[in-house]
Amino acid sequence: METVKRGKTILGLEINLILFYFGAARACIVSVSQPQYLEVDHTQEAITIQCSYSHVACPAEQPRSLWFRYGAHQPENLCLDGCTSDAGKFTVKEALTQNQVSLTVNRVTLNDSAIYICGIVLPFSKEPGAKRTGEGTMLVVREMKGLHNLLIAVLSLLSIYMTVVLGIFVVLSKSKSNSLRNKETEDSQKEKGNTYE
Repeated sequence: METVKRGKTILGLEINLILFYFGAARACIVSVSQPQYLEVDHTQEAITIQCSYSHVACPAEQPRSLWFRYGAHQPENLCLDGCTSDAGKFTVKEALTQNQVSLTVNRVTLNDSAIYICGIVLPFSKEPGAKRTGEGTMLVVREMKGLHNLLIAVLSLLSIYMTVVLGIFVVLSKSKSNSLRNKETEDSQKEKGNTYE
């Protein structure tokens, strides 16, 4: 966990350095918030990470959203082209009048587990506070074992049931077989008894 925190700090510094080159305003302050943790099943089609922001004393301009992913190997810039098509791996939706942006990860796989960071930039502002990143959302994609465990339990119960039914069948078969032999023995003894008379 310490490695993740250290990686988050380093990534945050790298991202803030990148954002610094976009420009910012001295009195302008942007703040960004996003959920810290999301956990999903790998069979889920898509997961959406929400990001909300606010700004104070900033020029009246449209902010730009940036998304980064810090995975197992290295940080990645996501959606430099905007990711507005639902056909791609990522989709960005911006509701700028509501100060909301979101990143949707489509066709979720186990490899999508990473820290996703939302950045908001006012591109024409030169003040440092005009660009900010969220603290990141740790997305964990798991192979949910609940269904797997349930299936194992059901199969175990079914096996026990089948064993009990088979055991009862064998006992009843032997019992019926023994009763038939006893009846045959009785019948043959009766026949022998009738022959002696």
